[in-house]
Amino acid sequence: METLIVHPENKEQLNALKTFMKAFKISFDVKKETAYDPEFVKMIQQGEEDIKAGKGVVVDINNLWK
Repeated sequence: METLIVHPENKEQLNALKTFMKAFKISFDVKKETAYDPEFVKMIQQGEEDIKAGKGVVVDINNLWK
């Protein structure tokens, strides 16, 4: 069979397409788009986890220009 890639313009269209495909028992995958590179997102999330775990360096802004 062929694979179709659709680009709904809003949530209403997306929901209508999902309902239609479910009614006709058409299998489909949902992939969320992101404006960021997945590797970049992973790096930021790791940094946030590190900060919560107490890892990192505290920099006193008053000492930056000395």
